[in-house]
Amino acid sequence: MSDTQNVAARPSAAPPAVNSLDRYFRVSERGSTIGREIRGGFATFFTMAYILVLNPIILGSAKDKFGHQLDTGQLVTATALVACVMTIIMGVGGNLPLAIAAGLGLNAVVAFQLAPLMSWADAMGLVVIEGVLICVLVLTGLREAIMNAIPQQLKQAIGVGIGLFIAFIGFVDAGFVSRIPDAANTTVPVQLGSVGRLTGWPVLVFCLGVLLTIALLTRRVKGAILISIVAMTVVAIVINAAADIKSWGLTTPKVPDKVVAAPDFGLVGHFSLFGAFGETSAITVILLIFTLILSDFFDAMGTIVGISAEAGLLDEKGQVPGIGRVLFIDGAAAVAGGVGSASSNTAYIESAAGVGEGARTGFANLVTGGLFGLALFLTPLLTIVPLQAAAPALIAVGFLMMTHVKHIDWDKYEIAIPAFLTIVAMPFTYSITDGIGAGFLSYVVIKTVLGRAKEVNWLLWGVSALFLVYFAIDPVEQILGVK
Repeated sequence: MSDTQNVAARPSAAPPAVNSLDRYFRVSERGSTIGREIRGGFATFFTMAYILVLNPIILGSAKDKFGHQLDTGQLVTATALVACVMTIIMGVGGNLPLAIAAGLGLNAVVAFQLAPLMSWADAMGLVVIEGVLICVLVLTGLREAIMNAIPQQLKQAIGVGIGLFIAFIGFVDAGFVSRIPDAANTTVPVQLGSVGRLTGWPVLVFCLGVLLTIALLTRRVKGAILISIVAMTVVAIVINAAADIKSWGLTTPKVPDKVVAAPDFGLVGHFSLFGAFGETSAITVILLIFTLILSDFFDAMGTIVGISAEAGLLDEKGQVPGIGRVLFIDGAAAVAGGVGSASSNTAYIESAAGVGEGARTGFANLVTGGLFGLALFLTPLLTIVPLQAAAPALIAVGFLMMTHVKHIDWDKYEIAIPAFLTIVAMPFTYSITDGIGAGFLSYVVIKTVLGRAKEVNWLLWGVSALFLVYFAIDPVEQILGVK
């Protein structure tokens, strides 16, 4: 992102560190300030606080093989606890503004693919195994080697694709865009609003929020994103009080009846490491673990690269500083998610909101993690921010990340086509992993067609082969007799 586009652009010469905290997190060295880091931490929390509601809904709505459902209150506690601990660990150990929480998509795999075949404890045990295997890949250097083997312009494309993806998430979460219920009978899969036009006060709050955010960004106002989130939350609370609206979505903007709620840690430690092997075939278990690893591995990789690029932290080779520690912590987050029964945890693309607010170091994570810690006791208070007030931040950050598209050589088809497929596949498939897979496979194919297969790093060949299995998983399962 260029200096003219970044409201918190780094100065050309960083001032010296003023204290030990500054030196440890390299705040001044990276051109940031403690104030920016704090604002960034708040912005990131408010754009991802929805996970405190959504993760319990996804996991709590499913039943395991024996008809058991997880307690919603315990799921809220587990979700907040793991996000708090791992976000702080990422900040202190990885020194990147990358918040961690239960991975969307991954929790759906756990709820609707794993749980119906086994007990909840067995399913969470597989999540632990997945995390351990990812950590092993990090310790062997394989995960870092794969990241370093990716061509620089494909990394840029990953960041751009994530930008479009999170902007699309923002539009959908706010209700500005919705899926047409009977899309099979129309050529248009999505529509404006819920009925083909904008209706209701919540969408108006979102639209006003977008206008306010871009106005503040254009004026280079410090704290633009956070100001917009807070301001539109207040507006939403006033509107909801006046109109008593029932259609805000996951969170309703109203002053809560109580501020403090006691956490329930009943699900923490409720997992069985190898129980799944006794409930279903070994082949099925292996394929399920493979699906979890591939999704978690590349979702996190795309997020780490994209956020680091947006923060201006990639070195001249396009590599993330301290990537080994960062990747190991991300793998450990998956383990923690399984141990806490919160599903696999991973780095969040909503961290881009904090970066857009100026965060450049792990100090921002102390703020975000601390707020998740407060959420253990203050959930009623901290979940009053409706998606319609937080989503404009995702639109703004999507724009900022989109600016990296200028670094791609669009006249060079051998890289432009894979970059294009990476960018468009992410929002169109609603998956970072699918976008990366499309880019890798097309890159390998094009290089082969051009007779330059030797230019492709052997690791990309191996990963592309895995993606081929990933995309063809249904016929593979049929061949193996799993289905």
